[in-house]
Amino acid sequence: MSYALLLAVHLLAAAFWVGGMAVMNFAVRPAAAATLEPAQRLPFMAAALARFFAGVTLAIALLLGSGLVLIALGGGFGAMPPSVHLMFGVGLTMIVIFGWIRLRLFVQLRAALDAGDRPRAAAALDAIRRLVATNLALGSAVFVIAVAGRAG
Repeated sequence: MSYALLLAVHLLAAAFWVGGMAVMNFAVRPAAAATLEPAQRLPFMAAALARFFAGVTLAIALLLGSGLVLIALGGGFGAMPPSVHLMFGVGLTMIVIFGWIRLRLFVQLRAALDAGDRPRAAAALDAIRRLVATNLALGSAVFVIAVAGRAG
């Protein structure tokens, strides 16, 4: 696979993840809150998140795979500029946060919905929202780091 194709895969996976978080946070969640009753909103958000999280899982695999190959093609971590090290570290932090969201909070959300416990489901959804906002900020910072690293 060529360097350009790997870079395109890497950038598209990053754009999907970060752009998807923006859409979920600034469009889907507010629209659901404005148009659906809580009894409908919580299952709707769980279904939307399930689909999004499946895509994020694939995006993470593509990001890690393409990123590590790009680093290897560039001579390894020792040959990389500080911006690449910073992007890699922030990206790993984002993956850990996503793991907590997907494997802990989302499981709690679904269990609460299955049990008919709307307050607990709402609390889990709010915790997911806060961590998605954190990852959105981190992901946006990675784009800035990438551009600044190229320019500097």
